[in-house]
Amino acid sequence: LFRALKTKGNTPKYGLIFHSPFIGKASSRNKGRISRYLANKCSIASRIDCFADVQTSLFGEKLKEQVEERLEFYDKGTAPRRNVAVMQEVVEAMGGTSVNKKRKSSTDDDSNGGGKKQKKEKKAKEGKEGKEKKKKEKKEKKEK
Repeated sequence: LFRALKTKGNTPKYGLIFHSPFIGKASSRNKGRISRYLANKCSIASRIDCFADVQTSLFGEKLKEQVEERLEFYDKGTAPRRNVAVMQEVVEAMGGTSVNKKRKSSTDDDSNGGGKKQKKEKKAKEGKEGKEKKKKEKKEKKEK
């Protein structure tokens, strides 16, 4: 990649990920598919590492298994497991705690000021109350 940029030549189509052992196992027809799939799984793994409160290798191991299952699917035709099912397995193995559940519980807590949605709802409610209060004040002034 950097040699191509330095010499102003064509950049490689799939980048460095194309040299992965997973890609080497695939047939030439499926190398592009597997490289995109592997890139997607790497992206998911990096997001999990970034946003998870608990560091664990379970997600990475399951994602690796998914890539291997996808290789088998292209070779033999056996259907791989769905991503949702695999992630649910990991969450259950961790004891039922997930990143989403922690986030929901922390935004429900009023100690941190709430989430964006709660702030919008609160602002809208205050706006309605403020308008009603102004209307009442106008009526009172007109009556006096």
